[in-house]
Amino acid sequence: MSLMLFVLVMPFIVVIASTTSSARAQVELKLDGDDRWIAPADADPQSPASQLHQAQLSLARGDAARAYNLATGWLDRFPGDPLRAHALLLKGDALLAQGDEYKALYDYEAIAQLYPGSDVFVTALQREFEIAKAYANGLRRKFFGMFRWLSASDDAQEILIRIQERLPGSELAEQAGMELADYYFRQRDLQLSADAYDLFVQNYPRSRQVEKARLRLIYSLCAAYKGPLYDARGLFEASARLRELQALDPVTAQRVGAEALIVRIYESEASKLLSEAGWYEYMDDPISAEIFIRRLVTKYPKSIAALLALKEIPALFAQLPPAVQKQCPDYPKMRKDLLGLEWNESEKSQPVLAPAPEGAPMEDTLPGELSQPSAATAPAPAPATAPAPAPATTPTTAPTTTPTTTP
Repeated sequence: MSLMLFVLVMPFIVVIASTTSSARAQVELKLDGDDRWIAPADADPQSPASQLHQAQLSLARGDAARAYNLATGWLDRFPGDPLRAHALLLKGDALLAQGDEYKALYDYEAIAQLYPGSDVFVTALQREFEIAKAYANGLRRKFFGMFRWLSASDDAQEILIRIQERLPGSELAEQAGMELADYYFRQRDLQLSADAYDLFVQNYPRSRQVEKARLRLIYSLCAAYKGPLYDARGLFEASARLRELQALDPVTAQRVGAEALIVRIYESEASKLLSEAGWYEYMDDPISAEIFIRRLVTKYPKSIAALLALKEIPALFAQLPPAVQKQCPDYPKMRKDLLGLEWNESEKSQPVLAPAPEGAPMEDTLPGELSQPSAATAPAPAPATAPAPAPATTPTTAPTTTPTTTP
């Protein structure tokens, strides 16, 4: 009976033992970030994932040279593996850890061009941004792998532009745009900095740095103006931007002194017209000179340049043909209202200081002392000068004398 029971139970024992041994030999699976079951890296030491994991461990321990060798060998052995983008990132990180960031850019760029859909695409662009930022702030490339001698500013600009093209609207692209604009601003390339800040304001109107971009844009436009002899288009743009800032953010506009900047731009634009009028007068073209003065006193009547032009307008007016004189504005009235001068009156004919009343303290006396009115101390009146006659349009008489020649 016992023998028969053993024969019947023995097959069940064998089945249970085999099931237990197979369960022990079964590999445990883990969930990855995409909720997929994957085997651990050390499940098969010869698998590509396990070998790549060993290279990652070497880099984490600080052995960048060994990690670089393992990653390079892995790329040679597994050219078509799905983890190739991770291997390229590991190789670039190993080069970066060894201080060879320029060579690391080749691996990061390979990820950006060949594997834009991989999960390390954004990480590679972040590595490129950090390298470009260092280059933009003065870090130089290695020369023959030893001395940092070569400028990498062109590489920095290209990388920062590519990041904005590859990740438009992202936070990384926003940082790259601001870094590029700041680079141009530091290099005093004011035209490019104005363009870069303008693009930043358009692309990221809700950014936390948009206020900085608006102010830097205005400063770049103002600083790009070199003087009355050069193009003044930047001044018009700066004036429009300042008024826009006053409408959008009055507190910031008041803090940076927007009104003072607008007045400065107003005077600069007026001086530009006065300079052009002076050039035409120098070229013996009074008609063109008067056209610019007319535009000056019409568009900028409260400017200093307009006052200077009204001081000299009688001499220029006398050179104009009668037909042009009829079309001119009322210059005599403008001189009277703005300068207090008659048409034939010169500013030099008016005394600069009125004579002090009798018994009043003079400028050159000490405090508390009164100057005694006497012939020796009384101030002499300013000499009156006769107003210069307006230049005639045509000579009245020919010269009566002839120049004598000497042998």
